[in-house]
Amino acid sequence: MSATYKEGFDPTAIARPDPALLRYYVVTTFVATLFILPITILVLLPNLFKYRSLRYRFDEEGISMAWGILFRREINLTYRRIQDIHVTRNLFQRWMGLASVAIQTASGSATPEMTIEGILEVDGLRDFLYSKMRGARGESAPVSTESEPVDEVLQLLHEIRDGLVALRGIAATRSAREGTE
Repeated sequence: MSATYKEGFDPTAIARPDPALLRYYVVTTFVATLFILPITILVLLPNLFKYRSLRYRFDEEGISMAWGILFRREINLTYRRIQDIHVTRNLFQRWMGLASVAIQTASGSATPEMTIEGILEVDGLRDFLYSKMRGARGESAPVSTESEPVDEVLQLLHEIRDGLVALRGIAATRSAREGTE
């Protein structure tokens, strides 16, 4: 296990959402429908079916998410395709210790490709996904030491900075010489 995400966090052990997600669905449904029973049942049923059928799988290749009883939906993402990760927490999610992890790819869609819900260890999951994104691209997790830059771009920026400092020194020396003449 890599040290770039929280120690003790094992995403491969995540297969189902936490029961707090079901409580979240019930609370938000009741708040949204203002306790009108027929509408509440119509809104709550799809969320209940999604909760009961929602499955996650994290492996070395990527993430899989599947849900649905009548209409089954599956999403498989390799870590290489992940472009961005967004963690959002609304008021009820914070109250219940939940968050949504939205994963975006370069698919051209304005919406996230996958949204992982019902995970209590959101920070650990986010850190794990970031480390896998870097690892999938052949990059290692950043290790910063002043003597050794992390990557080639940073090394190039250091060289440019040093060159500009040297040029500034030369310009200051010339202007000092011209001022004394």
